[in-house]
Formats: sequence, structure tokens, C-alpha cells
Amino acid sequence: MKQPKNSAIGRREFLAATSGLLAVTVPGAEMIAHAANTESPLPSFPVPQPAGNLHKIPIGVFDPVYDHLSLDAMLDKVSALGLEAMEIGTGGYPNNPHCPLDDLIDDRGKAKAWLKKFEDRGIHVATLSCHGNPIHPDAKHAQRDIDTFHKTVRLAEILDVRVIVGFSGCPGGTPQDTQPNWITYRWPPEYAKMQDWQWKEKVVPYWRDAAKFAREHGVKRLALEMHPNFVVYNPRTLMKLREAAGEEIGANCDLSHLFWQGCDPVEVIHFLGKQGALFHAHMKDTVFFAENVNKYGVLNFAFETSELDLASETFRAVGYGHSASLWKSIIKAYMDVGFEGILSIENEDPILAGEVGVERAAYVLKNVRKELLGE
Repeated sequence: MKQPKNSAIGRREFLAATSGLLAVTVPGAEMIAHAANTESPLPSFPVPQPAGNLHKIPIGVFDPVYDHLSLDAMLDKVSALGLEAMEIGTGGYPNNPHCPLDDLIDDRGKAKAWLKKFEDRGIHVATLSCHGNPIHPDAKHAQRDIDTFHKTVRLAEILDVRVIVGFSGCPGGTPQDTQPNWITYRWPPEYAKMQDWQWKEKVVPYWRDAAKFAREHGVKRLALEMHPNFVVYNPRTLMKLREAAGEEIGANCDLSHLFWQGCDPVEVIHFLGKQGALFHAHMKDTVFFAENVNKYGVLNFAFETSELDLASETFRAVGYGHSASLWKSIIKAYMDVGFEGILSIENEDPILAGEVGVERAAYVLKNVRKELLGE
């Protein structure tokens, strides 16, 4: 395929070189993809002097990336990487390959024995995740995800897990719809009417009840991932729901979904932190391909390597979309706001797939954290 003349890096060249490089993207209005030499080490930074607001935020991983492994094999792998915490899926879109939810709820002894496997390896179960759509217009779909949420809350109560991660969901645009309708633009006027109906009749009532249920079971942090195709997709919509449904609503701050919206990651972290709404953090990067951004805009995402020739952006492991120096600023921002959660690696990199992406992300995160703490 003939490459555009203004290409910062060709798609095929990118695929050939990417397994050993850091793709560096400049944040802000101008999004440019650069490729570093494949043999170059991570950039070297001056070691800062520890300050009062610096603290060691645990680095962990979200378990669906290990869905091919048994629980014990996964824990051995995570322990060998030196990771300190985990986010465990209990159902919904990521499923629950390592968490037999019904069995653990029905038998507290089994639940405690399950948790002990993590504790014996020095791994903290920090969050339970049930990413689903509890307000889906298909009643069976919605009820399945509501039931999973309720069970996840009950398991969190048993295990003393304080954070549950999920999606806000998305309803239809009218009572007659059978599929979700993601509305982000309030014109023509019928779209504004549909969006108002969604929030008044579906979104707010459900999450008020969900927050109440969680609170009654000792769970006070529901970390909603700001994600496209769901009603909470940026900090503003998150705060809108928090104000309507209660302070149990907060953010799973997955910057990979905010980079392409033009958000400044440090500003987002400071904003949510000051609101007391920063509950969890997914560690995932996004790389931009400037020649395609310029032609097609940012609503042009790739999920498979076969789509990269025409894509404007795709997910990458931490450090392969934006520079290590930017990720250092991001981790510093989490420290500055007193973030109490974990840095949970979620690998959806179509190139550095599976365990390889986790290993690369862990390397970057551990090194920038070490530099910040002056270790």
C-alpha cells in the first residue's frame, strides 16, 4: 500500500519495528506519532528528591489478559513480575475466568481460601470488576449485569474489597428501543429529548439505587470507567452522574479513552482528585497516527493489526503511545492528589499482545515510580 507523503511513520514500517520501540506522542492539540530507535533504552531522567506528597502507589494488573491460565498459574506469573496488586473480573464483558462468583458468595470459607492464594504471594486484591451494561434496553441483558453487580458487591463485602469497577451503561433512546443509543450531541432537537429521557428515566434512577445498595454493604467506591458507547465517557459526564446519584460514584481513570478526546491527563487527574472522585486507574496507552488523524479525525479507532493502515489511533501498552516522561508526570499527578487506589495494567495492545504487553507496561511503570521516589 502506498504511504501518504506526510506520514510520520508508515503503517507497515510501524508494524515491522514496533515490537522493540517506544512510540512517543506529544499530548495536546497536535498529536504526532514518533518512533524511537529499537535499541534505545528508556529515557534517563534526573532523580528527584522525595517530597512529602510522594508515596508508593501499588502497581497491579487486570486479570482478563491471563484468561488462558489457571488461578494458580496466573498468580505465579504476576508474582514473578513483581506486581503488588490485582483487579479481578467477576463477570460482565471481561467475564470471570479466575473468580467463581456464585461459589465464593455461597461459601465464605471458599471465599477466604480464594483470597489467601493472593495473600500468600503478597498480592493485594484491590478491586473487583463487573464491566457490563445494567441499563441496557434488553431487559434480560440488563438484569444479568445487575445481578452480577449485586453479587460483586456482596463478595466485596465478604473480602473487604473497597472498590468495584464497571461501566455506567447506556440505555436506548426511547422506551421502544431494543439496542443502546449513545448520544453525545444534542442537535437536532430530538437527540436532546432522547438524552434527557435517558438520564431522567434510566441512568440516574438505576445508579441511585446501585449506590444505595453498595453503601448498605460497606462499599463506598464505584469506579466507573469513562468509556465511549456509555453515558459516562468523560470527566464532565462522570461528575454529572456523581452529583445526581451520590458520592459513591467516582472514576476508573483509563486515560486511553481520554487521550483521543483531547484531554490533558495531568489536568484530568488533578480535577478528579480535587473532587474526591478518583477511585481507580487503568494503565493503558493510546498511539496516534498523525497522517490519518489529519485526514479522518479521531473517531477512527483500530482494534486489530489488520486495521492499522487506515487507523487514526489504537491502544498500546504504557510507554508505547506516549513518552515515559509523560507517564512519569501522570504517576506524579496521582501522587500529588493522594490517590489511594492502584495502577492497574490493562493490556489491549493489538501488537504487544497478552503477557508481553503487561511485562512492557510494568517495566515502564516500575521505573518511573522508582525515579519519582528517589529509589
